[in-house]
Amino acid sequence: MKYEIVSHFPNDVIFKESGPLVSIYQPTHRRSSENKQDPIVFKNLLRKIEASLAQEASGDSSEALLKPLYELRDDSDFWMHAHDGIAVFASKNRCVVYLLQTQVKEYAVVAERFHIKPLIRAFQFPGNYQLLGLSRESFCVYQGNRYGLEEVLIPPETPRTMKEVLGSELSAPYLSHGSYGGARGTTMYHGHGDVKAEIDKDTEKYFRYVDAFVFDNYSKKSKLPLILVALKEYHTDFRKISNNSFLFEKGIHKAVDAMDSDELLDRARAIIEAIHADRVSKTATSYAKAEAEGMGSADRVRVVRAAFEGRVETLLIEADRVVPGKIDFETGKMQTGDMDHPQFDDILDDLAELVLSGNGTVLVLDKEAMPSDTGIAAIYRYK
Repeated sequence: MKYEIVSHFPNDVIFKESGPLVSIYQPTHRRSSENKQDPIVFKNLLRKIEASLAQEASGDSSEALLKPLYELRDDSDFWMHAHDGIAVFASKNRCVVYLLQTQVKEYAVVAERFHIKPLIRAFQFPGNYQLLGLSRESFCVYQGNRYGLEEVLIPPETPRTMKEVLGSELSAPYLSHGSYGGARGTTMYHGHGDVKAEIDKDTEKYFRYVDAFVFDNYSKKSKLPLILVALKEYHTDFRKISNNSFLFEKGIHKAVDAMDSDELLDRARAIIEAIHADRVSKTATSYAKAEAEGMGSADRVRVVRAAFEGRVETLLIEADRVVPGKIDFETGKMQTGDMDHPQFDDILDDLAELVLSGNGTVLVLDKEAMPSDTGIAAIYRYK
């Protein structure tokens, strides 16, 4: 059994595999000057896993669990091309690896269920996003998170400019009439009114191509929010024709090549954080209303029971709150225990999985953003 790199969450491995189950989280580094220590850190985390497995798992079971983890440890090519973090889940049947574009804390545990709380946070909206830098002349795509941006490598054979895309369909006025430079990223034209009309038609055709290309090759596959980066007038034109459901209403009204990477990241981060804060605020308000009407609770026993019965629509969990123990998914009962024992992990983590398995929504928040002081807050579908 070899490890496999996956990108979809929740992956079916989360719900289908039986214990003992290994969960490992580790921050990694993109730059070669920094990532030489990453496999050493992973090796140390594996030692903790080995010690935990030695308490209970049979030799054959331990060997099946550890084999792909050893292969991952020794795969120098993997560590050279890691991103900002990894999440590794291993059972006796499968081993999956997430390459994360967000930082995570070191964590290694063996339990009856996978530890998924950090992964939920890494994937929850809007941790990762994409940028579309657009002008009448060309386009580019970036992928980012709150920590950094990286330009997406578009295949060199892909038409990028208006002339490459439209070819012989490019209007004669666009090719033959005079022009003079405007603001950076724009071109201004002089001539008859019909010249502008032809240019507008070319622009619409080009923007439609860009819209379809970005959706088919990036948005549809990644399902990440898309932020448009362009001059204000291009926002209006592009949004009129766009069919990309992942395109944010808010965008950056400045030419992408008029900003350095720090400014671009700061502007993107401001949009993402504002949207996230608004979502959290609205969810907290919904919780307060639900609790007042008996349709929500922050009591652990009641919430676990409701989740077991499939009644939890939305669950908020405090990121750093840990309650050692487990939930029996057959009975819905909680049991406290030592997290060093391979049967136990975090009750709140089990609760998150229980809600996800019932098609509920889970948000992992900082303590300051939580609407309760118990570490959880649930909104019910029904009483």
